[in-house]
Formats: sequence, structure tokens, C-alpha cells
Amino acid sequence: MERLAVGLMSGTSVDGIDAALVRLNLDSPLGFSLEEFITIPYTAEERAAILSLCEPGRASVSEICAMNFRLGELFASAVLELLRKAGISPEKVEVIGSHGQTIWHIPGEATLQIGEPAVIANRTGILTVADFRPADIAVGGQGAPLVPYLDEILFGTSRETTAVQNIGGIGNVTVVGGNADQVPWIAFDTGPGNMIIDAVMSAITGGAARFDQDGEMAAKGQVQESLLQELMRHPYFEEKPPKSTGRELFGREFSERLLQESRCSPEDLVATVTAFTAESIADQYRRFVLPFTETIDRVVVAGGGSRNPTLLRMIQERVGCPVYVHDDFGISSDAKEAVAFALMAVAAVERRANNVPRATGAHRRTVLGKIVYPGEA
Repeated sequence: MERLAVGLMSGTSVDGIDAALVRLNLDSPLGFSLEEFITIPYTAEERAAILSLCEPGRASVSEICAMNFRLGELFASAVLELLRKAGISPEKVEVIGSHGQTIWHIPGEATLQIGEPAVIANRTGILTVADFRPADIAVGGQGAPLVPYLDEILFGTSRETTAVQNIGGIGNVTVVGGNADQVPWIAFDTGPGNMIIDAVMSAITGGAARFDQDGEMAAKGQVQESLLQELMRHPYFEEKPPKSTGRELFGREFSERLLQESRCSPEDLVATVTAFTAESIADQYRRFVLPFTETIDRVVVAGGGSRNPTLLRMIQERVGCPVYVHDDFGISSDAKEAVAFALMAVAAVERRANNVPRATGAHRRTVLGKIVYPGEA
């Protein structure tokens, strides 16, 4: 029997809400298909308000509390807009899986995602699963990354050793297929993704550009190798997996210090921070993947970074193997994370384990997500 689920994702770049409608169909090769996908961008005011919550000492408890419910309303609206576009009534959807918006993450200790699931469930009338990370931390994991659950479904049976690299605000990799079973940690955060590139672009354009469209600014500049090597001395890169990171290490303070101390032209600075993302990815492969697999046959990129050809070129130059995007395999790079949380929500309501201990460092498999039922009609 075919079933419908919705996945919601709002990442560290805080660009907007991704909403994916997924049809579970055992007759399809993967067992599911993407039926519809939309992104609802945040307004400038909404984005600024969310980002302010991610900065220590800047947000009050009342502001966090209020935004938790405000985001619940926005997530619910995104679901209803998705279903309207797909021509599907809410009654036909079995479950919503909402990652929420991370505002603080202490790997292995604590984590906070907001976007009140009780609001989502009651505005849509659909059972909602949210707050996936805490259960993994409760069994000794980092609480991240979680998308390896989907990466194993998509590429786990391949004969090629595949580095599935997501590049959102933060970069994370999952190693699957081929010789991946030789790697002690199949997934971890590689370091910055688009976060620093976006911050630098916003600063040098006075807020006119929130990201480097098609990598055009980076393509005009020259990578400043001395600055790049200085950036690569960040202690995060020496930490062994399992590990995860976020704005706590590579957020506003990091970018502001870089902007203050840099003597580069705007183009050279964007080129250098783009190379920083590429080099950090390659560096982490060299340190923590290649000693076990000997080779990586291919890299498959998802997330906003998949739309930056300059970044993709820099990655390929450094990893020495073909670099693809998910779309090359018929999988939407933009929708992937939202799809993952739709599938994880289905697993949660069926009481099936949906964490990946070799990704997060958890002591055992467990069911992630808290289930919220809508009120009676």
C-alpha cells in the first residue's frame, strides 16, 4: 500500500524551509519517490531574528520561546502550501517529520532545535515527529549527523566507495558502498560548508548578496595560500570522529574575526574561504577515510554547495576523483535532507531504529523523534 509523508528541514544557513512530499512505494527501486518539493524563503527579518538566537548572550529566553512557536506556524504553513501545490489533502498524509531549526548544538552533550511540533500537528491535522537529535545523544551519540540514514538507502549497495558530501551551512560526509565497511566512522561533520562564504559575501556587499551566486565572486579571485593554511590550523580538523560542529565554531565570531584581520581584496577573500571549505573536506578525507579505504571512487554532493561550480571544481582538484551532484543520479540535491526526515518519521512511528551509530558514535541503535498527535477534528 502506498503511503505519503512530509519532511521539513531548515538548516544552518537559515535560508528557508524545505518541504518534501514523499510517497513510499515498495515497487520503486528505492522504496520511495519524491512527489513534490518547495522551499519557502525566510524574510530578511525572520532570518535575522533566527540568527540572533544562535549567538550566545544575544537572545533572551522569551525570544527563544516566542520563536519556537513562530517557527511552528511557519513550518505548518509550508506543509499546507506543499500539499496545495501537490493537490493532496492533509487527510491523505500519514506523518510529518520536522528537523526544526538548530539554534545551539553541544556535540554529545546537548542540542536545541526549535519549531514547535504541537503547532505543526494541530495546524495541519497530521501526526508530527520532531526533535530527532536528543535520543541519539541519550544513547551516547553526537546527535549528528542524521542524514546518513538516507545515504545508506541511496548508495549503500554500490560497489563504488562513495563519499556522500552534504554542503549546507556546515559540511558533512557519509562514506557508503565499496570499502565503507572498513571505516570506523562512516559519517561526521567535515567543517564549514557555505556558512563562512555566505557571511563574507553578506559583509562585503553590505547585505546585498547573501551567497556567492554560481561561485562567480570566488572565480574572479585568487586563493591566498598563507591565509588558507592559517584557517586550516583550526583545532576542529585534528579531532577524531565521531564529531559534529556548527555555528558554535564557525559562526559569526569566526567570520567577523576573519573579516577584521584579512587584508585580501573582496574577490580573493571569497576565493580563499571557498577554498577553505574545499580543502577542509579533502583534509578530512585524507585523515579519517583514506587510511581505511585506500581510495574514494567518487564524491556525490548535495545541499546549497552543489550549486556552486567554483566550489565543486576546487573539491575535485583536491580529492582527485570524480565529483557529482545528487541530481546526476535523479535525486534532488535541494530536497534530500527534507526527504530524509520524512523517512525517519515513518520509521519512528513504526518503532524502527533510525539512527546510525557508526555516524554519530551512539552506543546502540534507537528510535529518534518525539511523536505529537493532532487534536480531534
